[in-house]
Amino acid sequence: MSEPETAVVGRATPSPGAQPPSARPTRTSDRDGGGIAHLLRTAAGRNLGLVVALLVLCVAGVVTGGDRFADLNNVLTILRLAAVIGVVSVGLTFVITGGGIDLSVGAIVALSSVWCTTLATQTIANDSTWLVMVFAALAVGAGCGLVNGVLVAYGRIVPFIATLAMLAGARGLAEIISNRRTQIVNVPAFVSVLDADVLGIPVLVILFAVVAAIGWVVLNRTTFGRRTVAVGGNPEAARLAGIRVQRHTMYLYVLLGLCCGVAALMLVARTTTGSSTHGTLYELDAIAAVVIGGTLLSGGRGTIVGTVLGVLIFTTLSNVFTLNNLSVSAQSVVKGLIIVAAVLLQQRLAARKT
Repeated sequence: MSEPETAVVGRATPSPGAQPPSARPTRTSDRDGGGIAHLLRTAAGRNLGLVVALLVLCVAGVVTGGDRFADLNNVLTILRLAAVIGVVSVGLTFVITGGGIDLSVGAIVALSSVWCTTLATQTIANDSTWLVMVFAALAVGAGCGLVNGVLVAYGRIVPFIATLAMLAGARGLAEIISNRRTQIVNVPAFVSVLDADVLGIPVLVILFAVVAAIGWVVLNRTTFGRRTVAVGGNPEAARLAGIRVQRHTMYLYVLLGLCCGVAALMLVARTTTGSSTHGTLYELDAIAAVVIGGTLLSGGRGTIVGTVLGVLIFTTLSNVFTLNNLSVSAQSVVKGLIIVAAVLLQQRLAARKT
């Protein structure tokens, strides 16, 4: 709350016993409001708010769904669903922190899943090793990310337009390669490894945890992460500081492409299929998770922990809606409202900080 405005006529001489404005006591309401705003501007405060929101959703799930929600199998289902989109969201966190955006992540996942499950790829995998499928998916994802990065960084095309073109092109290429048919996985070793459990924990969830942990270390403890924040916060200042902004931006999109390749492998293992319809609307879910997690859409600030919590919140919300037989349309409306609320909160806190 701002101090009350006072009209001043001429130049008033303060009385000898008067306190300067800076020394005047602050009202309790101002102190409390400022403290809450300051807490919400910190990473710990934002993450605490996300944890509270997740707990509220879990309580709502238990109240409305009962044992169906609290069942261990349902919890593992939530984690499996969160794992795939979570890996994409971790990669997207880097791109958005660096001041970019990518609308093609879902299409890249689809193309990677189709390419690694073609008859030729699976034949080679059966004759040699299932790692051929892994290499194919990662190569396709990284290649698409490289194209996006070159167009944005060196072609100076707006990220929205460049990735929108990749969305259309990658999805169309996936349809051409698969002939719009679902490709069944016939490499048992691939499925047995990636769709297995380790001590009761799905391998997909472990992969998500590993990717998130690596992402946190890279963003918060390495030069690459510091450069990402610098490029997103002020590209010109980063350039003057000696950072090769164009090359770094390209690397960010390649990193996101690799994450899409990993997500495609996880999706193929979970569904035992490769399809041009895989990854539909993943771009919206990933952007929503990143934004609700606290990463600034304008760049310059990113949080992997917040992104993971955002993914869990949206996945849990979808699960609660499904258990209560609510429509997908209602889920979309609620997600849209959450995104708008998160962006408005970011803008309000940024305005109060300045």
